[in-house]
This record gives sequence, structure tokens and C-alpha cells, in this order.
Amino acid sequence: MNEKIQKTLKSAETEDWLDLHVVRPFCYWWAVFFAKLDIHPNTVTILSMIIGAASTFFFACGSFYYEGTHGLVMNIIAILLLCLADIFDCTDGQLARMTGKKSRLGRILDGIAGFTWFVPIYHGLVYRFYMHHSIEFGWLGIEDTPENALIATIVVYILGIISGFAGIAGQQRLADYYIQAHLFFLKGEKGAELDNSQKQQEIYDQMTSETPWVERYFQKSYIDYTKKQEEKTPEFQRMMKVMREKYGSLDNIPADIREDFHSHSLPVITWNGLLTFNFRSAWLFLFCLLDVPAIYFVFEIVGMGLLAWYVNHRHETFCKAIRKRMEGLK
Repeated sequence: MNEKIQKTLKSAETEDWLDLHVVRPFCYWWAVFFAKLDIHPNTVTILSMIIGAASTFFFACGSFYYEGTHGLVMNIIAILLLCLADIFDCTDGQLARMTGKKSRLGRILDGIAGFTWFVPIYHGLVYRFYMHHSIEFGWLGIEDTPENALIATIVVYILGIISGFAGIAGQQRLADYYIQAHLFFLKGEKGAELDNSQKQQEIYDQMTSETPWVERYFQKSYIDYTKKQEEKTPEFQRMMKVMREKYGSLDNIPADIREDFHSHSLPVITWNGLLTFNFRSAWLFLFCLLDVPAIYFVFEIVGMGLLAWYVNHRHETFCKAIRKRMEGLK
């Protein structure tokens, strides 16, 4: 990879193959373009949110089975728009590192961008199921009556809620946290964005009535975001607490302990990458093109849920082992 592109990445270790060799180089040139126009990274993030949300209109249409060529084209447009939203969501970070225009608000916006896309998209998929469901009804032997369609749509909506909150929201929040934890032990505090809820609460408490309400709102949301990350990773939190008690500043962690964490974290990061956009969205695109998007909710709850459990379990297990070794050194 071009050295200029590498300098705009957090780390090549936390990128999957597709991002590293296709998406990131493409995003680099977008970042160069935006830099020349003096466009702020936060503006690019907001643009990605708008584009991703706009794809809902096209995702809500049936594909080839229900609407022929027109439906297929609409779904392809939806896919292209969501991919463009993801490209811009990657571009904002590279642009921030390229121009030095990093901000706390930018970090918060970057964390919620994906949720901004998928909340309307999931509602669009539920509407799509209500309008087009003969494939699923045929599989299950359900008579296609208005009453049955309504009941089934309610069930799909509940699946969508579970898929959204326990699925994409929780899984991508966890994936982001593990990436930042990996970067922390690889590059130190300055090379990572390993935020904690206590510090974020302190930042919020220092805000005044003169602080823009938008910034206060996002900061408040980010406190909840970091709390949920911490609740999901109790062994990691215990390990970090022991490190603070033993070494004072986390920057004083010995190189051998950093390397121990890094060696265990690196293989987990590979699995962790499957919880992010590329792998997840590939299945969404497939189910939409096959005209059975409701099945995606089941896949995200069950399939992606098992993957997230595995990543979480494996990460927590080695954090516990490292903590016990450190306590044995006391």
C-alpha cells in the first residue's frame, strides 16, 4: 500500500482485506479531494449519514421477483448508496488524520453514523415485507390474507427491533471498542480513542448553557455508548483497573505486557472485523436481492449474534488471564 495512504489509517492491523486493499485507497483520494475544498471531516460524516439514510427509499422496493427489472435496479441503487455512505464514513477519519482536524464531536459522530443509516433502512425493510411477503408465506404455508400479513409484519418488526438494538447496535459498538483497545496496546493512548464513560461524563458536566445543544446532546448519547461498551467487557475493565493500580499511568505499562495483549488480540481482531460493515452488509445485500430481506433480521440475531458472542468470550478470556498474571506479580 502507498505510504501516504498508510499514514491516514489508524493501523493496517485493524482493517480487513477489502478495506485495506480497496476501500481505504479509494477513500484516500476522496479525502484528498475534500481537503482541497477545505471541507471539514464532520461535514463528510454528516453527508454519509444523509446518503445512508436516503438508501431506505430504494431498499423499501421489492427486487426482481416482485418488481422485475425496475425492482432490481432500485435495489442496486440502494446498495450503491449504502456503499457510498460507508466510503464517506471511512473517508472522514482519513481526512481528519490528513488535515489534523480531529475533534471530540467527530469521534462521537463517527460512532453513531452506522446507526443513522440502519434505523430508517430497517423500517423500510419492514414496510417492504408488508408489501411483498409471498415467498415467506409460501415457505411457511401461510394463507396470504390482510390479517395474516399484518400479524406477520408485526412479528418481523419485533425481529427488526431486536436485530437493530441487540444486533447491529450492540455488535458494532463492541467491534469498535475492541479496535480501540487493540490500538491502545499497539500505539498507546495518543494512537487510540479508547474512551471511558467516567471521562465522558466529566466532559459533559463541564459543558455550560453556552455549549451548543447539538454538542451536548451527542455528548450525552456518547456517555451511554461508552457505558454499554464497558458493561459488555467486565474482564477487560478489571484488567485495565489492575494496570492503573500497578503502573499508575497506562502509558507506563511494560512492553512485555503490551506485547502479550497484542499477540492475543490480533487473531481476535480478524474475527472482530466480521462484525463491521463489509461482512454484515454483504448478507443484507444478498437477502434483499433474493427478495427475502426479513430473513436478514434472523441472520443478524442468530448468526451475527453467535459471532459477537465468540469474539466477546475470546477477548474476555485472555483479558482475565493477563489480569491474573499481573496480580500474581504483586
